[in-house]
Amino acid sequence: MPDYRLLIFDWDGTLVDSIGRIVESMHRAAAGCGLPSLGDEAIKGIIGLGLPEAIQTLYPELREAELIERFRLGYGEHYMSLENEPSALFPGVAESLAAFREQGYQLAVATGKGRRGLHRVLEGHGWLDYFDVTRCADETASKPHPRMLHEIMAHCAVTPERALMVGDSVFDLQMARNAGVDSVAVGFGAQPLDSLRAHGPRLAINEFSELRAWLEGRATVSTVEVGEYV
Repeated sequence: MPDYRLLIFDWDGTLVDSIGRIVESMHRAAAGCGLPSLGDEAIKGIIGLGLPEAIQTLYPELREAELIERFRLGYGEHYMSLENEPSALFPGVAESLAAFREQGYQLAVATGKGRRGLHRVLEGHGWLDYFDVTRCADETASKPHPRMLHEIMAHCAVTPERALMVGDSVFDLQMARNAGVDSVAVGFGAQPLDSLRAHGPRLAINEFSELRAWLEGRATVSTVEVGEYV
C-alpha cells in the first residue's frame, strides 16, 4: 500500500448522513420554481457537483438567470431549515478521524457545498478547526475538475501519490483520477458501489470503519470489499 499522508474527504454522503435532506431540498426548490419533479435517483446522481452545475445538469432547459437564482435561493432556504440540527455523522466517522489525527495524517475536506454552508455544519459539529484545510465548490472549480485537490495538496505540501480521496459519488472519483490521486469509493452515500467501481478506486467500502481497518493493515477480504485497482 502507498504511504498516504493526506486523507481528503467529501462531506455529504461520506462523513455525514445528509443525502435525504439534499434530495428533499431539491424537490422543494424545483416545486417553488414550477419545474417538473425528478426522481430521487436523478438528484442523487448530481450530488457532489457545485449547486450551479447541479441545477444545470438536472434542468438543462433552464436558461433564465432570474429563475436559476430563485432555484438556488430556494434550495438554500429549504436545506437550512432542515439543518437546524446538523445531519448526523455516519457510524465510525468520529472515532476514525480522531484515530487518523493521532496517527499523523493530515485531514482535509473537498466538497460541493458552498463555504457558508460548510462553515455552518462544521460549527454545528464543533469542527471549525478540526481539518488542516477545506475547499468548497464556490471558491474553486467544481468537481470533477482537479483544481480543488491541487489546492489542498499544495496547502499541505503533499504530492499526489501520498494523498487519498474518499467519496461517495462518481465526481469524487473522477476528480481524484484527474488529479493523479488514489481514491476510496463509499457505498453508503449517494451512489451505489457498482457505479463507482468503474472509476478505478483503490478500495470500496460499505462502512466507514473499514477505511480505518484498511489503512491500519487490519482489513481482510471478508470485511472490506476491495476495488479492482488494488
